[in-house]
Amino acid sequence: MIKNVGSTDRLVRLIAGLILLIIAVPSLAGMAFAGLGGWAWLVGLVGVVLVATALLNFCPAYTLIGVNTCKTDK
Repeated sequence: MIKNVGSTDRLVRLIAGLILLIIAVPSLAGMAFAGLGGWAWLVGLVGVVLVATALLNFCPAYTLIGVNTCKTDK
């Protein structure tokens, strides 16, 4: 698989995704952040996507728009 997510991009995605999951999971379980309501599912989904793209070093959206944040040796 082609890698198109660089190290800084990967770290930001991982941290943001984990924060969103930390917010969404307790809300979905009814324990905290009750104000999210139905938005908790969307917040959780975005968190999962961010963590997955960070772990895989690949973002399908980047492929569609032609972005690559990986450093290349020349």
